[in-house]
Amino acid sequence: MPQRTHVCHVQKDLVSDASRLLDLGGLAVDRVASDAFGGRVVHVVTADETASACPSCGVLSVCLKGRVCTRPRDIPYGTRGLRLIWHKRRWRCKERLCPRASFTESLPAVRARSRLTTRLRVELGYAVAEQGRVVSESAAHFGVDWSIVHDAFVEHVRVPLAAPLPPVKVLGIDETRRGRPVFAQDPETKRWVLVADRWHTGFVDAAGTGGLLAQVEGRTSAATIAWLNAQPASWRAGITHVSIDLSASYAKAVRQALPDAVLVADRFYADVPVMPMWSVSSLLRGMIGVAKSA
Repeated sequence: MPQRTHVCHVQKDLVSDASRLLDLGGLAVDRVASDAFGGRVVHVVTADETASACPSCGVLSVCLKGRVCTRPRDIPYGTRGLRLIWHKRRWRCKERLCPRASFTESLPAVRARSRLTTRLRVELGYAVAEQGRVVSESAAHFGVDWSIVHDAFVEHVRVPLAAPLPPVKVLGIDETRRGRPVFAQDPETKRWVLVADRWHTGFVDAAGTGGLLAQVEGRTSAATIAWLNAQPASWRAGITHVSIDLSASYAKAVRQALPDAVLVADRFYADVPVMPMWSVSSLLRGMIGVAKSA
């Protein structure tokens, strides 16, 4: 027979003041202990009966299979370390049509197979994307691996990056050096080819509040043209001016992809005095003569 679809597993007196202070939805503080290093160990139990619902069919289970403990990382609280130990239950799913035999409790606050609380993952992404903190510093502060912070940052900016670009009248284009180039040997030709360029091209809203619009690998005209052509025609038509440095590659890209835009030089280069070539040659010859006579 199919199992019953509802049973109450939660004691009403589990929601204590300590649980409200922890404020981790669906979990209740059972007890707090101290470890050998002066930190706090918070033992929590499930306080949400929907955690016993099968993830596949949604039926609340009444057949207990066992108990397990997990240790999800959470946001810092106070000056001393805090570790969570979640005493959770494993349930059997007895629904005949459900392919899942058993499952472990999970909650929106701590997703299935996650080693972090949801709020910590959100905080990691916020620290890098909104507070301007570097990935390595955030990882050290929150006590997690570098890759975890990076993944949280990618998830945080996924939705904003997928949104349409804001209208731009003055587009700024410039290159940024990023690390060293990476080469790999072609297995057929045995020639070394560039697989990761050390230069990136950045596109910014130079006169508005859009900030950095995109950053693509390479600083060639082909890379610049490819990104510009990938944008909607209506967005490109709104660009009246393009500010670049004295780059022939960027100038070529703008003339081809944005033929109606006015091309202007970056103000930095307009303020820098240019030394005539004959003056440079005379200066070099003078320096060589001084070196020989020394």
